[in-house]
Amino acid sequence: MMIVAALLLVHVLSAAFWVGGMATVHLAVRPAAAQALIEPPRRLALMHAVLDHFFLGVTLAIVALLASGFALIALAGGFAVQPPRVHAMTGLGLVMTAIFVVIRLRHYPRLQRGVAAGDWPAAGAALNAIRQLVAVNLVLGVLVFAAALLGRAL
Repeated sequence: MMIVAALLLVHVLSAAFWVGGMATVHLAVRPAAAQALIEPPRRLALMHAVLDHFFLGVTLAIVALLASGFALIALAGGFAVQPPRVHAMTGLGLVMTAIFVVIRLRHYPRLQRGVAAGDWPAAGAALNAIRQLVAVNLVLGVLVFAAALLGRAL
């Protein structure tokens, strides 16, 4: 029973870090940077630095989420015996992970190159693509929490 509690703790903390971090960056850091740092070079350099640190944490959180989630499912008898909320959380989590992979491997390198080269239009376009995908992932993350909490009542 202690292993289940430990896995659940890792799982919930990892999910809270990822979804809460997206909310913080998307709803607070980005708008504040746009308001306070009018010049694109400073704003884009700041967002690049913020995302650089955040994406490392998200990568670790995803590894922890997948490992703990699949371990919990295995300990509970496998997917076949899981309630619909577990299937919903798993499916949404895998979609979120795929979106993060696209952000991290396609758009973030474009942001890095743009900032390094001083190509502010290219960096801005990359950051806008990241912003749009993070907004999608934020909505999906809220739905995962809703499935986890409200699904228990159904």
